Amino acid sequence: MSAKVHLHMRVSALEKSRDFYERFLGEGPVKERPGYLKFLPGWVPVNLALSEGRPGGEGAVDHVGVQVDSSETVTIHLARVKAAGLPVREEVGVNCCHANQDKFWVQDPDGVEWEVYHLNYDLEDGADLRSTRDSTPSTTGAAELPLAKTRACCGS
Repeated sequence: MSAKVHLHMRVSALEKSRDFYERFLGEGPVKERPGYLKFLPGWVPVNLALSEGRPGGEGAVDHVGVQVDSSETVTIHLARVKAAGLPVREEVGVNCCHANQDKFWVQDPDGVEWEVYHLNYDLEDGADLRSTRDSTPSTTGAAELPLAKTRACCGS
């Protein structure tokens, strides 16, 4: 068995979150109990548990990233997520977190953003960390994410 990161999140509406995570992850939960769901998606090494309860407050999740092996893998998952009807925000060739990346973002019902990204190359110290290209909201396959709710690079 390979290692997985365990992430347990409290969500405001379990059924809304179930619908989102089934579409984003591409498969349903492996365990269901009253007020609890557990996902073990095959394409990302995460053990994601959701419990109904009050999200937010101190220690709330800012965003979650899934680093994949290539830009082509980003494109494959982007197409799958769009086909599932989720709003996405695409960023190609952006400088973020001291690296150039290709990525896309989705947002769960409680506002937690997930990025699926490929690190193209590291930037030298002092390099311009702003995007080399603007974010390109998706216009096909799903509605776009509202840009006002998106966070800046590197959580700043």
